[in-house]
Amino acid sequence: MSDPQPQRTPRSLIVTFYGAYGRDARGEPLGPVPVAALITLLGAAGVDPPSVRSAVSRLKRRGLLVPARTPAGAAGYALSAEARELLADGDRRIYGRPTPRASDGWVLAVFSVPEEERHKRHLLRSRLARLGFGTAAPGVWIAPGHLYEETRHVLRRLHLDPYVDLFTGAHAGFAPTVEAVARWWDLPAIAARHRAFLDAHEPVLGRWSRRRTTDLEAAYRDYLMALDAWRRLPYADPGLPATLLPADWPGGRAAGVFGRLHRRLHAAGAEFVNGVLGERGAPGLG
Repeated sequence: MSDPQPQRTPRSLIVTFYGAYGRDARGEPLGPVPVAALITLLGAAGVDPPSVRSAVSRLKRRGLLVPARTPAGAAGYALSAEARELLADGDRRIYGRPTPRASDGWVLAVFSVPEEERHKRHLLRSRLARLGFGTAAPGVWIAPGHLYEETRHVLRRLHLDPYVDLFTGAHAGFAPTVEAVARWWDLPAIAARHRAFLDAHEPVLGRWSRRRTTDLEAAYRDYLMALDAWRRLPYADPGLPATLLPADWPGGRAAGVFGRLHRRLHAAGAEFVNGVLGERGAPGLG
């Protein structure tokens, strides 16, 4: 079983920062964020300057950040077109997932990759797993039907669609669907990740619920940490109907905690970010 609470890294926090605060209210990317501002903003989350620079360099090599100058001439980094697509995809999964219904049915993915392109097999398997697919049988991947459109979009964006056939339909037996689901996904591992999130961030929500004033830097830091932990969970958890999950499933409670933290802290965090960007002569969030 994997670590239920993956270790936070500077690179992950930078991606989380750009997802939360690197775009304006309409989802349009800001101009370049000055390196000095990134160092200050990640420093508020406990990341030292050398780690920020090293992580930015890795993200630049991956093509997610591109170097650019701010209007004031300071060196900075902006989101690449690929990064903007990834973040837009993430928004739909992290903030916009519909309530799953048993009537959604299922989507099956079956793929075949020529031997000379076998490196794409690993890419396909890892991408389907990251989308939340479980394994119904060797070479047969399954997900709740509400993931159909997102799956089509992601596979086409990655140019993997020529290798995959998708099918939709109902589970017709022979085992009860609730028993089959427990084979297709490692539900205890997913539940452990939800509980780890709750252990770390439900007390944070409790403290903010009792506060009468808002420290902007603390709001920014606590929101960034919560989002960095939460944003992986809607990918690990496929979003199964409640009727197919154990009675004590913690996913709904974890989603509720994140939602309340988002409503309580995100706007205050944006104020803090705007203040730092303004000090560095960079455009704010609008």
